[in-house]
Amino acid sequence: MKARIIGFALISITGFVFAFFMITGNKTLKIYSPYELNSELVDSSLQSKMSGHRIGSFNLINQYGEIITEKDFENKIYVADFIFTTCPGICPVMTKQMVRVQNANIDQQDFRILSHTVQPDVDTPELLLEYANLYEADPTIWQFVTGDRIDIFNLARKAYFAASVEPGHEEEMVHTENFVLIDKEKRIRGIYDGTSIEEVDRLIDDIEILRNSYE
Repeated sequence: MKARIIGFALISITGFVFAFFMITGNKTLKIYSPYELNSELVDSSLQSKMSGHRIGSFNLINQYGEIITEKDFENKIYVADFIFTTCPGICPVMTKQMVRVQNANIDQQDFRILSHTVQPDVDTPELLLEYANLYEADPTIWQFVTGDRIDIFNLARKAYFAASVEPGHEEEMVHTENFVLIDKEKRIRGIYDGTSIEEVDRLIDDIEILRNSYE
């Protein structure tokens, strides 16, 4: 009887693993273009672009005062977001959820996180380091970056599509709660609500699906 129970359990586990592989192993992630996204988040110059969008070059400063460019993300899957250290609302929730993303990929050499401040005039590298330490961000995975305000504005509006502008105040940026998944070719492969546990669960699963697509 005991042998039968063990055998049944092994069959059940094998079936579950096989079913999981069939569901997730064959899934592919969409490649997003500006044309398909919420027009409020897309710069007007790109709203009609239907294909070929990639994250372009950038030059920013991380929490250690080091220069960070797109070359630091070559052959990497990464998640980008936009926050600021004194944000009293959604930023702490987003950052706690991003910790979950970090921890789920802590041993993966091909994974990174890139958090941009939307208040670069306030968020110095020193403040970003304090913020990173507060959330136990692993510096080998997670970069917090500041830089020229216009450069960050353009990244948010023309690259990651993670910010809107105040009507009548186009120079003012309002960041979203979005986490943006970027593949090794610098293409957008997913957009997730960084304040939602369920959405971040989906992001964690999609990172693994994306990683598997390179194997």
